[in-house]
Amino acid sequence: MDTTEMIAKDSVSIVSQDKEEPWDDDEFQELVQTLPKDKNWYGTHLFFYQGFWCASRVFRSMICFQKHFQALDSDIFLTNIPKSGTTWLKALTFSIVNRNQFAREENPLLSSNPHQLVPFFEYDLYLNNPYPDLENSCPYQPRMFSTHLPYAFLPPSIKDSNSKIVYICRNPMDMFISLWFFTDKLRPENVEPLSLDEAFEKFCQGIHDFGPFFDHVLGYWKASQENPNRILFLQYEDLKENINFHIKKLGKFLGFPFSEVEEKQGVVEEIARMCSFGNLKELDVNKNGMHAFGIAHNTFFRKVEVGNWGNYLTPSMVECFKKLIQEKLDKSGLTFKLSRQNF
Repeated sequence: MDTTEMIAKDSVSIVSQDKEEPWDDDEFQELVQTLPKDKNWYGTHLFFYQGFWCASRVFRSMICFQKHFQALDSDIFLTNIPKSGTTWLKALTFSIVNRNQFAREENPLLSSNPHQLVPFFEYDLYLNNPYPDLENSCPYQPRMFSTHLPYAFLPPSIKDSNSKIVYICRNPMDMFISLWFFTDKLRPENVEPLSLDEAFEKFCQGIHDFGPFFDHVLGYWKASQENPNRILFLQYEDLKENINFHIKKLGKFLGFPFSEVEEKQGVVEEIARMCSFGNLKELDVNKNGMHAFGIAHNTFFRKVEVGNWGNYLTPSMVECFKKLIQEKLDKSGLTFKLSRQNF
């Protein structure tokens, strides 16, 4: 397949190639008509494609990304299913990798939302352009991108390169509650709110953006087990428990380890403070700004407690989750920290 860029190994040089024409509307609509459909949690459609439910609004951009993106060996990809710590991971990774490129008081996080500094492929870069200007979209090097797409959906160039992938997951019960609140904020006024019971049924069936949840998580989990030098699998609850340890782990994995001098100077602790929920939430850009996709920045900040699900889930829902977790994670080696007694 011809591409817009041919990336040389171990080099950031780019050679222009003839561009393959993107899908025309007829071809795209023909594909859409063949796919199973359902409603997402805020009124628009989901398409079931390659084993996952994809939001109609970003479906074309997802396919353009999959077909045309060319990775560099130096690229960093931050991945997860929605409402699993995306904003936090972006802030942490950006600050770790770029900590020597600006003074502490000039950290771009003070004036830019983390989603502006680490753009999504599907919601930002490819949303309105099948061949986005990726170089100018990343003012800092190495390039850093984000996606909610499952591992199986990633372009071959990412899987075949020496780039780094960081995946963060969250226990499904807290993730579910966070997703329910978040999607309600995205709901147009003319769309009826989805009840907790209705959302629970859809979640258990895997019908939500980029679901099923367990398939998404296990895809990256298994890939990380097979290729630990390229794929780092993190859990939200572990970061909450010991953020300094995981900042250093991230730095080492990405090739930006902290020196003894930096550790003595409190650089790790400063990054933890800068990227904390309390600090980011109170910044003016996150109180009043708006993401290009049309989502207010303050929508990305709600609760960060582990075990918040206990305030919402009924005993029968908890029992269903328990069975799902046991069934889906059986023999995988993956476990979740739920932080609720007598579960």
